[in-house]
Amino acid sequence: MLQDLSIVLASKSPRRQELLKLMGLNFKVELKDVDESYPENLKPDEIAVYISEKKAKAFKFEHEIVITADTIVALNGEILGKPKNREHAQEMLAKLSGNKHEVYTGVTIVKGDKISSFYDKTEVECRVVSSEEIDFYIDNFKPYDKAGSYGVQDWWGLAVVKRMNGSYTNVMGLPTEKLYGALLKFTL
Repeated sequence: MLQDLSIVLASKSPRRQELLKLMGLNFKVELKDVDESYPENLKPDEIAVYISEKKAKAFKFEHEIVITADTIVALNGEILGKPKNREHAQEMLAKLSGNKHEVYTGVTIVKGDKISSFYDKTEVECRVVSSEEIDFYIDNFKPYDKAGSYGVQDWWGLAVVKRMNGSYTNVMGLPTEKLYGALLKFTL
């Protein structure tokens, strides 16, 4: 049973922690600072996996499974990371307004020398939003820790996202169905 595993989640994301809890997994959180830069020539799915693997390689546990993840938002090939400040968040959200974008989450599972990585992709379409709505969102939901400057589980997801093609939990930051299957395979 996966619920009996000793898992370390290497993420400060409250959403990832909530998702693992909802999956019934027992875990503790451990963090390490990792440089999240990546080579310029990588595609969005490769960037997410590259950074996830970088995070995983910072940990060396023989008896615990470490799970790391990295989520990025791509709009017409442009990577929208976490906003640097309010103006940057306004700029990103204005770009997402009325457009379709992709959310990629790279996930790495590691224990000792064994490592397994995968990614998931979800297409997201947003309705057109006004600058007043963008300011309301930033003021009330402070999306500074979120790729693309939004959280699908809050006002933006409820009031702005028109449709999604793919995993909802992937957009939250952890594709749980794929993770569960990968953990089953990893522990065989």
